[in-house]
Formats: sequence, structure tokens, C-alpha cells
Amino acid sequence: MVDESRVELARLMLKTGAVKFGVFTLTSGKLSPYYVDLRVIPSYPSALRRVVDMYQKVIEENVGLHVVDRVAGVPVAGIPFASIVAYNNLKPFLYVRKEAKPHGRERRIEGVLKPGDRVLIVDDLATTGKSSLSAVEAIQAEGGVVEHVVVLVDREEGAAEALAERGVRLHAVTGVGDLADRLFEIGAITEEQRREILAQRARKKA
Repeated sequence: MVDESRVELARLMLKTGAVKFGVFTLTSGKLSPYYVDLRVIPSYPSALRRVVDMYQKVIEENVGLHVVDRVAGVPVAGIPFASIVAYNNLKPFLYVRKEAKPHGRERRIEGVLKPGDRVLIVDDLATTGKSSLSAVEAIQAEGGVVEHVVVLVDREEGAAEALAERGVRLHAVTGVGDLADRLFEIGAITEEQRREILAQRARKKA
């Protein structure tokens, strides 16, 4: 994606409050000096529209819709983006529960999935890749084929490598390092905050 789009994304995230600084505990239980909360994006329709356009561009350029039979969302934050991507491209939508529900069919997959279906996973962000890998495993367990995961932001803390080990490619609209550079360029963060983001990325990758 061209730099102009990345600058636009940085501005959108700033305007919607999707990126914050402080001391935060991530889903993994680890501490981080910044937090990316993409759950707020759908509350801003204009921002949501542009973000979905960015997902679309990455999918068209790096995946190809001809190799996608279904689009899967990862709860909770990935579902709005995945459902709109599926709708826009006339692709069947499904989502993957974190745990199988204890009643009914007791499945983790909600929606129709047939053996051999090629499934594109769409999520909001990737950190270590744990949630994406869990979704991949659930889909594969029911006969689906997963080769690609697309996210808006890659925190660049090992997700791409973890997915690659399972034969899955991670595609991101932007990486957190580039996002930090764009935020700094537009005066939204200080040099110290930019360095904190890059240091966090380096620590987790080490």
C-alpha cells in the first residue's frame, strides 16, 4: 500500500482513538506501552468504509479473490471487518468461536463450511498470532483450507513467523513500525513514543 494510504490510516486511527499510550495488559497477559483498539472503528462509518477499502486492496493485491471460497471473522473485533469484506465480494461468511458452545452442534465454526473450502481469515490485528492460529486450526479441523490471514495492523511481535510455520501467510494493511513512523510524521506522537513502539516490537521478536 502506498505511503499516502498509510498516512490516511494513521490519521483515522488517531481521530477515532484507536491507538493509545500508557501501560496496558494485552490478551496474552504481557504489558505494552501502547494499545491498538480497532473495536472503535465501526462506530465511525466513514472511517469504517475507508478501512474496509484498505482491506480490499490488500486482499486483491496479495491474495486474490479467485482463491477465496469463504471469508471467516475472528471474534470479536475481526467480525465487522470480515463480514463487510464477505458481503462486498459476494463470499459466504462464517466466524470462529474461541471455544465450542456447550450445546447444539458443539462446534466452533458458525456458518456453512464444506471440506476443501478455501477460507480467508480476516481479523483486526495480529500480535503473536495465537488467535489467528486457533482459528486456522478450527477451520482445518472441519476440512477447510487456510493459506492466508489478513489484518489491519500487524504488531510485528511474531505472528507472521508463527503462521508461516503452519503454511499460512499473514498480510497486513500496515505494520506497527510503519504506523509509528506515520504518526510521528504527522505530529501525533513524540519521538520517545515512537521509540517505545519500536522497542516493544524488538523485545517481543527477540
